[in-house]
Amino acid sequence: MSQPQFNRNKHGCLYDRGGADSYYGRRRDPHWYPDGTYNGEKVPAVTAEEIAEYNAGYDDNEASGNKKEW
Repeated sequence: MSQPQFNRNKHGCLYDRGGADSYYGRRRDPHWYPDGTYNGEKVPAVTAEEIAEYNAGYDDNEASGNKKEW
């Protein structure tokens, strides 16, 4: 997986966005940002592989219980 949306070290990747959405209590919305979070255009996840990567980030954060305290 050499595509940037799958690089878990890149801020704004699918995994990062899934985890962030879970952390902030947002609903699932599979997407990523090629230029980093909120830089450039939001790109929707469209392939099953992309959606699975986003969901992995979301689910991992849900399992950790790491949530924003408002």
